[in-house]
Amino acid sequence: MTDDRDFHVRAVAEGGVLGGGGRGKVDGLAKITGRSVFVDDLVLPRMVYAKVLRSPHAHAKILSIDASEALAMPGVLKVMTGEDCTARYGAIPVAQDETALALGKVRYIGEPVVCVAAVDEETARDACRRVRVVYEPLDAILSIDDALSADKPFIHEWARKPSNILRKVDQEYGDVDAAFAASDLVLEGTYDYPGSTHVPLETHAALAVPHADGRLTLWSSTQNPHYMHRTIARVLGMRPGDVRVIKPDIGAGYGGKCDTFCTDVCSAWLARALDRPVKFVFEREEVFYAHRGRHRTKMWLKMGMTKEGRVTGIDFKAWAEGGAYASYGVVTSFYLGVFMTMPYKVENYRFQSHRVYTNHPPCGPKRGHGAIQPRFALELHLDRMCEALGLDPVQVRLDNLIEAGHETVNGLLVPSIALSECIERVVQASDYRAKKGSLPPGRGIGLACSAYMCGALHAVYDNDLPHSGVQLKCDRSGRVTIFSGTADCGQGSNHMLAVFVAERLGIDPTDCTVVEADTDLTPVDLGSYSSRVTFMAGNAALQAADRLRSQIASALAAKFKVPVESLVFAGREVRGAWRPIPWLEAVDIAEGHHGTLGSVGSYKPPKIGSRLKRTSVGPSPAYSFTAQVAEVTVDQVSGVVTVDKMWAAHDLGRVLHREIAEGQIEGCVYMGVGEALLEEQAYRKDGVHMTPSILEYRIPTVYDTPEIQVLLVESHDPGGPFGAKEAGEGPQLSTVPAIGNALHDAIGRWLTNPPYTPEKVWKAIKGR
Repeated sequence: MTDDRDFHVRAVAEGGVLGGGGRGKVDGLAKITGRSVFVDDLVLPRMVYAKVLRSPHAHAKILSIDASEALAMPGVLKVMTGEDCTARYGAIPVAQDETALALGKVRYIGEPVVCVAAVDEETARDACRRVRVVYEPLDAILSIDDALSADKPFIHEWARKPSNILRKVDQEYGDVDAAFAASDLVLEGTYDYPGSTHVPLETHAALAVPHADGRLTLWSSTQNPHYMHRTIARVLGMRPGDVRVIKPDIGAGYGGKCDTFCTDVCSAWLARALDRPVKFVFEREEVFYAHRGRHRTKMWLKMGMTKEGRVTGIDFKAWAEGGAYASYGVVTSFYLGVFMTMPYKVENYRFQSHRVYTNHPPCGPKRGHGAIQPRFALELHLDRMCEALGLDPVQVRLDNLIEAGHETVNGLLVPSIALSECIERVVQASDYRAKKGSLPPGRGIGLACSAYMCGALHAVYDNDLPHSGVQLKCDRSGRVTIFSGTADCGQGSNHMLAVFVAERLGIDPTDCTVVEADTDLTPVDLGSYSSRVTFMAGNAALQAADRLRSQIASALAAKFKVPVESLVFAGREVRGAWRPIPWLEAVDIAEGHHGTLGSVGSYKPPKIGSRLKRTSVGPSPAYSFTAQVAEVTVDQVSGVVTVDKMWAAHDLGRVLHREIAEGQIEGCVYMGVGEALLEEQAYRKDGVHMTPSILEYRIPTVYDTPEIQVLLVESHDPGGPFGAKEAGEGPQLSTVPAIGNALHDAIGRWLTNPPYTPEKVWKAIKGR
């Protein structure tokens, strides 16, 4: 990477655009005025609609399907079953276990069994009710204990090695037992983190259009258009070049739109079968069955500590309930352990994780995927040990922190870290030390810290190709078009690309047009997951912008006989010649000198850290760090918990746009408050979803959301674009444990199983 600091200082002095402060997003006006176009806004000639019939059983064989009554209905055009599209697919190559519709048997209540295409949604919905399916119920696996039992049937009996354990991971570093023997305190504890779901404003949606030449276009509400493109082509038996995937605007994802869903595959298959456009949009209840949310996780943690507060060793076990299909569960099984020691120096560490199949809707990636659950356990455990040893939780964390350049015991290299400043700032802003243990009964304050990644070093499919690509087109109008395969799902990546390019070229972001996520037009980007987009696509955009700037600079230097290095691009002009050259004139000169102007940039993560094979899921080019303090009030009569205020300090490397960064951090805290107090994807003992609507599945409203004070801390990461790191997932990891530690300060009891409902808290108070 190039060193951006000197360039940035010069550019900002001349009117650069980084840093934010009152600048709106380039696509913000369209969204707030309702002009953004989502999948469900698209209407095409001869378009028809798809709906699915879902399973009423958690686990059952499909004995027969009779669709004759449905097919006889006026307006019904086609009925699709699992036998029509039998290719298995999945997010991870080693776990391809899904089909578009249930094939042979159903594996959870709500699984799609039959898909009907009709002239309108109501006809399709009514036709689904008239399809007759005969089932033979099977014994269901509805808990982690069921999945681990040798007496239960296999959910995926067709697998090469049938098991209800998708993946088991064992890793050990150092001598954990010797570390415990040398400790002044060894403490064990169990923790239970709930499953939860994303609740995006926009439901999952797809629109497929067949073409006369045999090609197919698919619009999808997806976070990962590249991986979906691969999946659709393979499942339908088509050449990748004959499939076009377009991601329009998305009404949020939070990880819930990373997978390929039946909306995508069924609409594509039906469009080809009918030779008509097919739209398939989930209703709100169906999103809860599609799920792919947080894994419910049982954890056991044993930690050693000296009387001075030095962490000597950690032993950790986790069991994650993954639902009926793999999704990203193979990755989850690693994420449950590989980040746990970070940001603390721990030289003796072992963990064992299990990701198991159950007959519930499949779990997958949700904001902070796989890392939130163990972070909750660790941060509560640290405070428990500090209490037992009479130590200051703030000082213990500070004394155990890693430094920049540190490589963790499991081979994760940390290029930059400013967590000590994060801790100091939230402690000072909240007056934590004065309040801890001193607030009136029923009020408390708590601290927690965390670390998260900035994209994965490894792609989902093993290859040596770039992870992000950007192409720029510049013509004599002066407008720069940015082509990128990124998937903006509300986090602001479109604006980020425009800002990076504009900063390098000395123009305004509004002078740029971003064309994103169209597999016919844009270069490959691996998608919006693992907080990778700013870091990886940002570096690709900078490389492309540098190359375009070099073309223009070389032409101007030749014409005006000045050194290239003397030219400064800022304020829509180029300075350094005998007079400032307006941007439009500079572009004309360059096009006359070089011909048509354009450039490309790409990014492939460097090989950093020890990159041991067994830790291949987890290494990242950089890591962000967060410290949070929560202040809570507990009604000791009802058990109702109110989070009064949250202080969140986040090491994001470099502030690129203050309002967007603050908004992302506030969103993380908001989602964490939901998981701490309200949210749980819960099921009855027979597998029935208990809360498949927003009326029943409670997410925080304005009345539940505390005041949030965001503190942005800069560390300037050497590999990040302009020194930047992620800010869209990592801040959530600290929220729930900070609230948990504050709750203990308020009532004197450790509650290790959120959400902290009034009933749980009231029982804890009564048992005090």
